[in-house]
Amino acid sequence: MKCGALTALGSLVLSGLVAAPADGATAGAGPAADLYAAARARAHETRGVARAAERAGAAKIAFGACPEAESLPAPVTCGTVEVPLDYAEPDGRKISLTVSRVEASGPAAQRQGALVFNPGGPGASSMYFPLAAELPEWKRIAGAYDIVGYAPRGVGRSAPLSCEDPANTLKAPTQAPTYPSESYKRERIAEAKAYARGCADHAGAALPHYNSLNNARDLDVLRAALGEQKLTYLGASYGTYFGAVYATLFPSHVRRMVFDSAVDPDPRKIWYRNNLDQSAAFERRWTDFLGWIARHDTTYHLGGDVEEVRKNYEKVRAGVTHEPAGGKVGPGQLQGVMLSAGYYDDYWAIRATALSEYVKGNPKPLIEQATPRPEAAADSENGNAVYTAVECNDAPWPTDWRTWDRDNTELARTAPFETWDNAFMNLPCAYWPAPRQTPLDVGTRPGELPPTLILAAERDAATPYAGALELRRRLAGSVLVTERDAGTHGVAGGSNACIDSYLEDYLLLGRAPVGGARCAPHAEPNPVSLEAAAESADPLPRIGPVPRG
Repeated sequence: MKCGALTALGSLVLSGLVAAPADGATAGAGPAADLYAAARARAHETRGVARAAERAGAAKIAFGACPEAESLPAPVTCGTVEVPLDYAEPDGRKISLTVSRVEASGPAAQRQGALVFNPGGPGASSMYFPLAAELPEWKRIAGAYDIVGYAPRGVGRSAPLSCEDPANTLKAPTQAPTYPSESYKRERIAEAKAYARGCADHAGAALPHYNSLNNARDLDVLRAALGEQKLTYLGASYGTYFGAVYATLFPSHVRRMVFDSAVDPDPRKIWYRNNLDQSAAFERRWTDFLGWIARHDTTYHLGGDVEEVRKNYEKVRAGVTHEPAGGKVGPGQLQGVMLSAGYYDDYWAIRATALSEYVKGNPKPLIEQATPRPEAAADSENGNAVYTAVECNDAPWPTDWRTWDRDNTELARTAPFETWDNAFMNLPCAYWPAPRQTPLDVGTRPGELPPTLILAAERDAATPYAGALELRRRLAGSVLVTERDAGTHGVAGGSNACIDSYLEDYLLLGRAPVGGARCAPHAEPNPVSLEAAAESADPLPRIGPVPRG
């Protein structure tokens, strides 16, 4: 793609002409007059980005001690960058995004600039990312780069978005039927409508401005505020999607980009069909987890094959349905805590222990792992609000419940584990009060973008592997490194030395494997006893995508 305002504008107009809405959705582009008006608005927004970036570059970020609310120790420093709420009106209302940084630890001559990270969501913050500088897997990279995190618009203290009372996230026990009844569906439709109204009531006129295009624009303003002529960026999960949007809009501003666990950027998939694909992939990954438990039956005693383990899991579901564990852990809480095993195999041992102990008559580990935590309620509500706003604003969604009912009923026949929970989480988008955008047709032509690196695990459920293949096809010159036969979501800086070597070669030397590469999978988790599980900390990696779904 050519650089400059006309290039970005042309791509957006093209996507408006060719991107088909999801089945049952209202068309997003409208007649030619509406397309022309939209094109003019995009031109104003493109100029607004340039103006905001120029201002941010002149002002820079005044880094200092981090506020207590961030819980970030020295040497991490914090600051803010100002961005327009609406890039079509760059001199209008401004919002401040929080930023964190640890400066490169190596000699000045080896410094390569700032490495900015986004962990996905939508709705996740990377303010914690500078802490990675002390981890062994990141030491060499932290020697060459300032390690930079930030909270995207709406997240944390960055013009925080809310849609409901955070106390609502603590309601427990809740249901999570695999095959919901008609009455349960009606309840969830009513909740989705109320949630969408709550988002509109809380955000007001600002609601449409929480979207992926603005996240990409904010990233360019942050680049300028950091004093960088070109951006070095690592995006995970959803962070790959708006990173790809950034690469499409601002190819000449890219130095190096890493896409870890790539969202499928096909505009026809954003976001309704991507969520259907995700639910199907979670079924495969859930079966991987059950198979691992079966291989370690001498530890967990839940069955020697997948179907026997599955039957024991269903006994646990039936048990907490009849009598919630600890009065708080019902089917909804069980589903939520077990979903994490679909994201990260780091969770497998501790989750399997909870199931095993429950079957043996000891519900304590399950209660400890699955009971909602009051101290996390505000962050959880905020993250879910931003997730919903971004996905609903980004693209057309089906507005007829019959489409949702048909598609998810059919999918649940073969992928029952997560299908309906995923559908109900996204259902507010069917009743969304703000205008829907037409997704950008992500893509670059040869020579428009420096080589970029895509990292993916073949059995990733949250971002199925097909998305990495699609992103590689769309970004000319991109290189794909695959972790074979593995499914942990987010592979950069993790437990696979092969993946990490390619990441370091790319970020430190600008070198990517010609034609891509394939790495053997990281080692499967070891089973642990109840005592070992109790002594272990929560195993969710600090560096990596944040689960949604």
